[in-house]
Amino acid sequence: MNYLVDTDWIIHGLHGKEKEVTKLIELKNEGLAISVISLAELYEGVHGSADPVSNEKVLKDFLTGVTVLEINEEISKKFGEQRAKLRKQGKLIGDFDLLIASTGLCYNLTILAYNINEFERVENLKILRA
Repeated sequence: MNYLVDTDWIIHGLHGKEKEVTKLIELKNEGLAISVISLAELYEGVHGSADPVSNEKVLKDFLTGVTVLEINEEISKKFGEQRAKLRKQGKLIGDFDLLIASTGLCYNLTILAYNINEFERVENLKILRA
């Protein structure tokens, strides 16, 4: 497992955007993971869509071969450390993005995301620019 993909990239891929689909397939072969946070956001999109049944099938198909990483004590601790540091710097980011970033740090994964301006605030986080 080498990459942790953020929700925004998955959404673009699931909507069939060629660049994102190609990259996700490539990274899936190298070892792709998502945070349980991203999974929750994706299910929100599924259930808020016009066709939840079809969209859930597409999501489940995508998840085949993808590791879903849970939030554990180590990630929670890293989240607390990072949030305190960012608060002192006046550079807080959203809790969901920080949980995803903390997951990436704990597992030493490279984040694939569009909203890199948030993730760039987290020191030592590896980011693959879209």
